[in-house]
Amino acid sequence: MARKGILGGDLPDRTHRRRSADTPAPPPRGAVGALQSSLTKLQENAVQDIDAGLIDDAGVEDRLGLDSAAQDQLRDSLAAYGQQVPVLLRPNPAKPGRYEIVYGRRRLRALRELGLPVKAMIRQLDDHALVMAQGQENTARQDLSFIEKASFAAQLATQDYDRQTIAAALSIDLPMVSRMLKVGTAFSLPFLRQIGSAPGIGRDRWMVLARALEENNSTGHVTALMKTPDFATLGSDARFEAVFKRATRAIAKPAKAPPRPRTLRSATGTALADIKTTTKGVTLTIAAKSADGFDTWFDSNAEALLQELHDRWENKRAEDDGHDNNDRKGTKP
Repeated sequence: MARKGILGGDLPDRTHRRRSADTPAPPPRGAVGALQSSLTKLQENAVQDIDAGLIDDAGVEDRLGLDSAAQDQLRDSLAAYGQQVPVLLRPNPAKPGRYEIVYGRRRLRALRELGLPVKAMIRQLDDHALVMAQGQENTARQDLSFIEKASFAAQLATQDYDRQTIAAALSIDLPMVSRMLKVGTAFSLPFLRQIGSAPGIGRDRWMVLARALEENNSTGHVTALMKTPDFATLGSDARFEAVFKRATRAIAKPAKAPPRPRTLRSATGTALADIKTTTKGVTLTIAAKSADGFDTWFDSNAEALLQELHDRWENKRAEDDGHDNNDRKGTKP
């Protein structure tokens, strides 16, 4: 099993982080060391009852938000049947007599609410071994969403764990580490807590959301949405969808009103035709019902009329070009 190496003390001696100054010295050798080692192993193999008030948080946050219904169900189950699966603790290196939780946070929370002692295994783990144990426990659980795993990887990266360690902790390969880090590092932890685990949302849509927040400058609109009372009442997937919709919504450009035709009138004010200019060209419309035969006559003479108009335009353009040339000749350099 993946956790056997962690719980059985088979971890490699070398860590991937710089060893802190307060790292315990190597255990004594000889008869005293052998006796101490035997006692330690006996203690580690035993499940002990620990006061929940003596247990502090530790490790990396692996749950984004809390499913109240699932937590209530777990608490009721523990109340009815007792704790069947122990949590894993380590002695708190900074506070003698206290412990730090490695995994089993939901069980710890429920047992605190019930006022019951916590059945726990206690291991002497350094920081590297702690995150390895927590990560391998996460791998064995099927209910962690993609973003929770990605956030877990990103938190390890910010604590200077290398990618090989992250890959080992989550039992994934290095290319998957890169993909998870790309998503996990794109969002702040407080932002992800507000959305929650979003179990139905995969990597691709998280990446689209990250790009939208960056490119659309919509962070302010999303923040305002997440502060509304209704947002907190939504399920986690629905919260993601609401944020996604707000972030990816293109700013609608006001549609240009279609050009309106203008009416061409005779000297007496009678409407002769409607003319409309668009980017595609000019349209002339002569309404048959009010034209009194003018539409038929225009159709018969359209070619000649259009040629006459075109000739006038050519003459006018030639005149304008002549004036421009004369003006340029009279201008001093």
